[in-house]
Amino acid sequence: MALVLTEEQSMLRDSARGLISDKAPVAHLRSLRDSKDTTGFSRELWKTFAEMGFSGLLVPDTFGGSGLGCVEAGIVMEEIGRTLMPSPFLATSVLAASALSRGGSEAQKAQHLPGIADGSLLAALAIDEGAKHRPLQTKLQATRSGNGFKLSGDKAFVVDGHTADLLIVAARTAGSAGDKNGLTLFLVDPKAKGLAVERTAMVDSHNAARIVFDNVEVNADSVLGEVDQGGGLLEGVLNIGRGVVASEMVGLSEEVFGRTVTYLKERKQFGKAIGEFQALQHRAAELYIDIEITRAAVLKALQALDADLGKAGNAVAVAKARAGTTATLAVQEGVQMHGGMGMTDQFDIGFFMKRARVCQELFGDSNFHTDQLASGKGY
Repeated sequence: MALVLTEEQSMLRDSARGLISDKAPVAHLRSLRDSKDTTGFSRELWKTFAEMGFSGLLVPDTFGGSGLGCVEAGIVMEEIGRTLMPSPFLATSVLAASALSRGGSEAQKAQHLPGIADGSLLAALAIDEGAKHRPLQTKLQATRSGNGFKLSGDKAFVVDGHTADLLIVAARTAGSAGDKNGLTLFLVDPKAKGLAVERTAMVDSHNAARIVFDNVEVNADSVLGEVDQGGGLLEGVLNIGRGVVASEMVGLSEEVFGRTVTYLKERKQFGKAIGEFQALQHRAAELYIDIEITRAAVLKALQALDADLGKAGNAVAVAKARAGTTATLAVQEGVQMHGGMGMTDQFDIGFFMKRARVCQELFGDSNFHTDQLASGKGY
């Protein structure tokens, strides 16, 4: 398959870029941070996002969505990366929508997917429990209790978990930490008795949450997929998330590159634009090439996810690992070429550097994915 966008996909990109660049420039994120907004994103803008059809991209059309694929989700996420727009798109429209669409019963789909499509329902995926992404190390216990289960344990780094109306929680119903089998996904009401949510603003001024489960009761109908067999479903959903986060890093990297090149043309030293110095030209050229190679790797991974989710793991690992190193290089070069002003809070490049660091960690950093490729193991 050609590594270029179709005409329809290009139109989607232009539509998303027009809305996001107009309504959510980097100044929008800065304003939310400075005002210490308790939500962390604009609900009004999210409503507009939903009206444009973006919130339901991965929701089947039978449930009010567009029924599109990962390539389209990646296109929107790349535009989000250009302006660092804070939104529930990743948590709700990508991760939760994918989990429900692929693992939910007809009743679960009918109950939740229309709300995701129209923007009225926010959801979050609660996976990690420590400082690093290690899904197989899930320790949160789900023990049988009557007609359902009781959940006990902690979750950390739950993206947009503080605003979620629905939590999709990975728990261990069998085996021990490190086992691929024995994982089960549950749909949990954040208002359930025994559940406590604490918002934790991240270094990039986006939001996550720490969630504590103290014998939280859920019934059998809350199981997403099959008991003890949630590992495969979880792996697929995480790979979709990894693919679109890699797309966000492509958008982030390209925006930083564009801003840096503009500065190289404008900033003068010794009577000439610093972009005329060959050393800086070489560094800029190398970064441009790196971004374009990464763009191709990410698009290939998204296409692989749409073609056969079960066989896309290696392509996704390559894309996520490479996007992480490219984004890191882009922001480091951006800060260095801007000189001392690149380190100031008044200058926007610092926001991109912080977001790149968080995206690196989301669903596994470059080391995590290169290790998986080298070992030939699952996730």
